[in-house]
Order: sequence, then C-alpha cells, then structure tokens
Amino acid sequence: MSRFVDRVVIHVAAGNGGHGCASVHREKFKPLGGPDGGNGGNGGNVVLVVDGNVHTLLDFHFRPHARAANGRPGQGSHRDGAAGEDLELGVPNGTVVLSEDGEVLADLIGEGTRFVAARGGRGGLGNAALASRARKAPGFALLGEPGEARDLVLELRSVADVGLIGFPSAGKSSLISVLSAARPKIADYPFTTLVPNLGVVTAGDTVFTMADVPGLIPGASEGKGLGLDFLRHIERCAVLVHVVDCATYEPGRDPVSDVDALESELARYTPALGGDLADRPRVVVLNKVDIPEARELAELVRPDLADRGLPVFEVSTVTREGLRELTFALARVVEEDRRGRPAAEPTRIVLRPSAVDDAGFTVEEDPDEPGAYIVRGERPERWVRQTDFGNDEAIGYLGDRLARLGVEDALAGLGATPGCPVTIGDITFDWEPSTPAGIAVTMHQRGTDPRLDPTHRPSAADRKAAKRARRGLDADEGADEQ
Repeated sequence: MSRFVDRVVIHVAAGNGGHGCASVHREKFKPLGGPDGGNGGNGGNVVLVVDGNVHTLLDFHFRPHARAANGRPGQGSHRDGAAGEDLELGVPNGTVVLSEDGEVLADLIGEGTRFVAARGGRGGLGNAALASRARKAPGFALLGEPGEARDLVLELRSVADVGLIGFPSAGKSSLISVLSAARPKIADYPFTTLVPNLGVVTAGDTVFTMADVPGLIPGASEGKGLGLDFLRHIERCAVLVHVVDCATYEPGRDPVSDVDALESELARYTPALGGDLADRPRVVVLNKVDIPEARELAELVRPDLADRGLPVFEVSTVTREGLRELTFALARVVEEDRRGRPAAEPTRIVLRPSAVDDAGFTVEEDPDEPGAYIVRGERPERWVRQTDFGNDEAIGYLGDRLARLGVEDALAGLGATPGCPVTIGDITFDWEPSTPAGIAVTMHQRGTDPRLDPTHRPSAADRKAAKRARRGLDADEGADEQ
C-alpha cells in the first residue's frame, strides 16, 4: 500500500575533515629531510536537491538519518587526503526546509535547486604546511574539524496555481478528476481523500496546476478532521476554489453557511511562508446541479454569494455542465497572477567586509562563575577544535595563535589573573599569561614545548624569539586562516 508523507524530521550529519599528517622525510644520508606531512581532506556536505522524479517525502520517513563521507587523513611524502563525497538527497519540488524552532531556512522550488543542509568539516593541515622559521620541522599537525550535524524539518508545499477546498464529499476529487488526468480515490463517504492530489489543467493556451486537499470541517483549527494538516499545499495557490455540495442532506448545512465555515477556518491558518490566505482571490463552485433539488438550491443562494463579490459557477461533474466556463475563468485569474508577479532578479553576490576594528572575537566574564572568562569567535573556536591536546607542541602553537590574535591582551584588559578558568568552545583551561609567544624557535625535541614545563625559565634566545613573534616576523601567521 502506497503512502503519502508530506512532513518529516531528518537528522543530517556532514562528513568530518581528515586529520593532517605529522611526518618527516627520511632517506639514505638524509635522516631528517624536512616535514612532508600532507593535509587532510574536507568532509562531504549533505545537500538537498529538487528532483522531478520525487513526489513525496516517504523515503525520509523510513530513513531519517543521513551522513556524508568523511575526508581522508593526510599522509607522508606530501600526499593530501581525499575529500569526502557530498551526499545528495532528492526532494520534491516545493519542499520547505525549517529548523527545529520553525525558522524557514530554504524554500526549494525548481528542478535542480540545491540547499546545503550540513557542511562538511575542514581537513587539518599537515606539518609541511605548518613549517615556518619558528618551527622548521613541526612535530604535530592540525586535526580535522567535525562536520555539521543538525535536525531539520522538511515540509512539502505543493506548487499549485489553484487550490480546491471544501467539506468532505463536496466533490473536490471528482472535479479534479474530470478537469485533469489525476485519478484520486472517489467514494460516497466522508474523508475519502486522505492525501493531497495534484492535476494539470489546460484551458486554451494556459496550463495550470490544481491541488485537492482533504476536506475541512468546523473546528479543524483545533485539530478536528484532516484538512488543516494539508492546508500547507495551497499556500502557493493563486486562487482558492470553494467547492460546495448543493445536494447534501445534513441538517444545519447550506451553501452559504458552508462558505462561511470554510472562510473561518482559513482565517485561523497562518502560512509559514508568509502572506495571508484571506487575501487570495476566491471562486465558489456550486456542485452537483445535475440533481434537481441541488439546482434549485444553487439558484437560490447564488445572488447572496455574488453580492459578496465572489464569482459563482454552477457545475456538475457527472454531466460536465459548467466546467468549460469554470476552467477558463480560473485560467484568467492564474494568468493575471502570473503577470503581477515580479520578474526574477539575477543572483547578486554581496560582499560584506568586516569592520576595521573587528577583532574577530569577544571576551566576557562568565556570568555563572565569577573570575572565569569566555572567549567567543569563529577563529579561536575553530583553532581549539583543530588542536591535538595530547601534543604539547600543538598546544604551544595554539597559544601562539591566540596571542597573535589578541586574546591574551583582551583577557589582561578585563582583569584576568593567572590561573583563572578561560573557556573557548568546549575546552576550559587555566590561563597562564606569562607564557611568551614564539619561543618554539629554540625547541630541541619535536612534539614538546618548554613553556608547558613549570621548571622552564625563558632564556635570552627565548625572549628574542618572543619579541620577533610579536613584531609579526613569525611566518606561522599564514596558517592562522586555516
């Protein structure tokens, strides 16, 4: 049994970046030929792509988890790791991507439209890329960044020009079946239509699409019935058609009260894409006039509906009476709506350079812990994620980068004291402001940093190297953008 799914929650995870390689070239008579560790490959992205062959979100209902490939780690001899392949997921035309909080992230319309749902992590630099005058043979490499992971809500909002709304068994499915090639299930009991149906209608030179949603009943906005859950499929419609059953024998119902009840439910619905359904053009279709009592009722209520400014058509899906006039009237409204839409503008690339005084980070005192500080910023948080905290030299390199960025000066300016907790990203450490930047030039053993040795006392060479680093002579700064 086939199923129609138009709303799902998916869990996407991009690929992790590959780690950089820490390697030293060795060959006969050249035991230390210099660093030759390659860079890690970038992780793959998770991309949503509009696919014309996909018409439902059913696949995501059964397989809600999607993960892209990881980047490969770098290797010696300057061999970079391969990038992870992007994972492309086909979605129907008209899919809206929302965050967990309900924020609209993307509205995917048109074959081939793409949206990067999760970005892959960057690959880490190998020690060959980290070599400089201060570190001629680094004994460490940068770690690959983890890929982005997030939960997203996918909702299908059909791309239709005309939306059919009405009570259950009003004849909406019969109407779309005679106007188009759609073949919905038709029966003489309420809630026959359980899923939206789409059909393509041709009127002269105009071709438009029509959507039929499950019937609305009074109280649908409070969860009664099925129709309100599917009103998202008429959010894009240029015209809404009230299909009214003039042959119903239910007590307390007549065409005018049916239209009032439908309008009340529509007024309570707030489209996620903006706008208001109350502003859409309306057309009233008095259906089943092939029955004599229904024709008499239609002729009786037609003046009242026309006085509201609503175009009214008397039709019968059995005898096809009035269908031609209705089809061309809908085509005129659709054409008018298409002419009134603004022309698509070419894609513009907007460059927003950062301000001259933008340091790229902020430092503030932790409100929950007096004397503790939190550093926020894309670059320092990324550098922390890339650092191998099992390698002292890598930790010293991180300290040099943060010092050059101005984090230490900012902490000192806020009154931070030695040993106070400082949090960057997911890492909290004790701040040691006396550690000079740049003394790595005097290191003798790869993978170590004398500054992390509490018994170490900076020598004259250490102080000279630190001074050079503060003047910007350290070539490590070229890697700070990674």
